[in-house]
Amino acid sequence: MKLLKDILYKVSVNAVFGDTNLEVTQIAFDSRTIKNGAVFVAQKGVSVDGHLYIDKAISLGATSIICEVLPEEMQHGITFIQVEDSNTTLAIIASNFYNNPSSKLKLIGVTGTNGKTTVASLLYQLLKKSGYKTGLLSTVQILVDTTVFKATHTTPDSVTINNYLHQMVLLGVDYCFMEVSSHGIHQKRTEGLEFAGGIFTNLSHDHLDYHNSFASYRDVKKTFFDSLPKKAFALTNLDDKNGTVMLQNTKARKRTYALKTLADYKAKIIEKSFSGTLLSINGIEVWTKLIGNFNAYNLAAIIGTAYELGLEKLEVLTIVSQLESVSGRFEYLVSDTGVIAIVDYAHTPDALKNVLETINDIRSDNEKLITVIGCGGDRDKTKRPKMAHIASQLSTQAIFTSDNPRTENPDTILEEMEVGVSAENLRKTITISDRRQAIKTACKFSETGDILLIAGKGHENYQEINGERFHFDDLVEVKKYFNLLKK
Repeated sequence: MKLLKDILYKVSVNAVFGDTNLEVTQIAFDSRTIKNGAVFVAQKGVSVDGHLYIDKAISLGATSIICEVLPEEMQHGITFIQVEDSNTTLAIIASNFYNNPSSKLKLIGVTGTNGKTTVASLLYQLLKKSGYKTGLLSTVQILVDTTVFKATHTTPDSVTINNYLHQMVLLGVDYCFMEVSSHGIHQKRTEGLEFAGGIFTNLSHDHLDYHNSFASYRDVKKTFFDSLPKKAFALTNLDDKNGTVMLQNTKARKRTYALKTLADYKAKIIEKSFSGTLLSINGIEVWTKLIGNFNAYNLAAIIGTAYELGLEKLEVLTIVSQLESVSGRFEYLVSDTGVIAIVDYAHTPDALKNVLETINDIRSDNEKLITVIGCGGDRDKTKRPKMAHIASQLSTQAIFTSDNPRTENPDTILEEMEVGVSAENLRKTITISDRRQAIKTACKFSETGDILLIAGKGHENYQEINGERFHFDDLVEVKKYFNLLKK
């Protein structure tokens, strides 16, 4: 058990009303999860103000309340702590409650628009193959060494993060690799964590519905590097124009990687095919099963990180050649008629452009490239016409369809996508709202040697329509039409 006064260590407190020598059984920010003896943290969220649920939390057993605004009447026997920022406070007390687990292993954060999942997941693979107990906090899954947990957010809430890190420490985990989203940084979920390193992948158009401007989106990412300690490392993509911005105010050891620019870890693609890539890192060649320029960047970041962590260089390169692609990231299969289908999570303009350019670099002009693409509802609308333009420009044929429409009308989303298609590319596009039917149509259009890209959802095994999730898996749908599913 922890005392309230102990978990308040390093919290900026404005006022205290009541006893802080209380035992705390739980930290809660959702009143529906309250247990007896809990401390309830009232947060001003994007859509809900936790201050409205203080009375409910007390009725369910909360014995102490942390809030930014004190209620007009404070119940007798309940301790109230007024703070400047509930989000930051939640992160700090969660870390204290779980005995500051991030300081007891090497925690590496990966941030950027694209590549976070691939870099974090492959680093997990690499360190596991090197013989270390390793953890992973990613969009696809959470791994406490070999135990798998379902992921719900790219960066979980502060309590969940520290709980998993605590479990890792108890199991003797040496390293943990964590995706750090802009939402997570902005909402202070990573406050109170001690990072041994940070990796910047790239920055492109995404989440502007949340951050309002690209500059704000960039600056939020930068604050992650600003907060790294002196003993940590900051590894950045020097070919991205925002790469040097991330390093401007960091106290951490500055390291760089690139394909086009002179950097600490310089990568060069020597050969590429659908079976893999021959890559050179600082003049040493390594074969990898991963494909494309974007994966060359990912691998440069991965190798650079492994070197910064002190792993033996030859061992690192040997293991890199064994790494498998991450679920839903350029995951491909070949039909018995020779059609190549690729399922990829590309859901931003830059990511889609990278995947299509990679395919076009490898294929000859004899095969068709058919792209199935949609855009999510209740998200940044400005990228919809851009995604459609890229798909129609870089494909032989583009099929626009639903992604996760959420609460929006799917047809409205498709209409907003179609605006981005130029007159000369209109003949190359068709619209099929039903995603299952769109994939089936693309498979029927494909002939021997053709390449089919199904983009946007990747590892996701659901479609969210009108607030409800229905089971749907792009890869399963392709296998069904390729007759590769087990009978």
